[in-house]
Parts: sequence; structure tokens; C-alpha cells
Amino acid sequence: MTEGLRIALGTADWLALFLHFAMLSLLAVGGAITTAPDMHRFLVDQQHWLTDPQFSASIAIAQAAPGPNVLFVALMGWNVGLNAGGYGTAALGLAATLVGVLLPSSTVTYLSAQWGHRNRHRRSVRAFKQGMAPIVVGLLVATGWVLASAHDDPARDWRLWLLTAAATVVVWRTRLHLLWLLGAGAVLGAFGWV
Repeated sequence: MTEGLRIALGTADWLALFLHFAMLSLLAVGGAITTAPDMHRFLVDQQHWLTDPQFSASIAIAQAAPGPNVLFVALMGWNVGLNAGGYGTAALGLAATLVGVLLPSSTVTYLSAQWGHRNRHRRSVRAFKQGMAPIVVGLLVATGWVLASAHDDPARDWRLWLLTAAATVVVWRTRLHLLWLLGAGAVLGAFGWV
């Protein structure tokens, strides 16, 4: 991982971390990754608890690892905790962010899914489901923008932009499984080509 900061967090800071991720949980339409821009704003820009490289690495490592998409949230909390002291505080950061992002959305999802299933014949329920699709797409585009803006010099990183464009076209126009694209990106990165 990348070099961290040395920060001091009090009880109010840990509570703020938990509450911020709990609030983001209720906005995570399309998954926790759609709230990454606000996580960046809070953790990097506002609180200075993570560096830009730590933030980007948290997402990249968690997305490359097998398992649920939400692992990047735990890794961000882990890094905040490491920056605040050590492995004990890292576990506290992991718990604060992961429980914060999972508990509210899981509860709301469970209750609303039951209600939506009982009322699936209503026009308003069908319209709500159809109206959420453009919101999810917009949130994912914002997440991509935040991750792409970490590269200060697009002229220097032209290979990354080319690879991104090629992967976008392949996903859009073919039925090739995404794991093949991840593997190709890993090989290109391992050889230092991107």
C-alpha cells in the first residue's frame, strides 16, 4: 500500500466517520462504489485522514480482490485506522466504515424489498425502478471521474486512457467476461506497459 499520514482521532472523529458512512449508505444507489466521490471529499479533501494515493489504492486493491464490491470501504477504514495509530485502531476504522455503510442500507433494502414485492403491480413502484437506472449510471460516471482525476498529467498517462477506452468499447460491444479484461490489465501493469 502507499505511505500513510499520522493523524490523531478522538471519540467524536470515530463517531463522525461512522455516521458519515451510515449517511452514505442511504445514498448508495447501485452499490457503495457510487458514493466514492463523497468518500473522497470527506476522507481526503475535508478531514485529511487519507492521501489521494491511499484512497485510489483502497479502491483498486479491493476491486481486484475476489469478494464483495464493498471491500473497498473496509480498506479505507483500515487505512484511516492505520494512519491513526496501528492495528488496533485499524480494526476500529474497518468496523466503523463497514458497519456504517452496511447496516442502514441493508435494513432499508430488506424492508423496502418486502414492501415493493407486495406492491409490484403499482405503477409508482414500476416507475421508481425505471427511474433509478439513470441515477446509478450518473453516480458511476462520477466515481470514474474521481478515480481518473488522480492522474495529474493525461499526456504522460496516455496508455491508461487508451486502455480505458479500449476496455469500454469491448464491454459495450462484446459479451467478453470482465475477468478477461481485468487479467489483461494486470498483465499490462505487471510488465510496466501501463
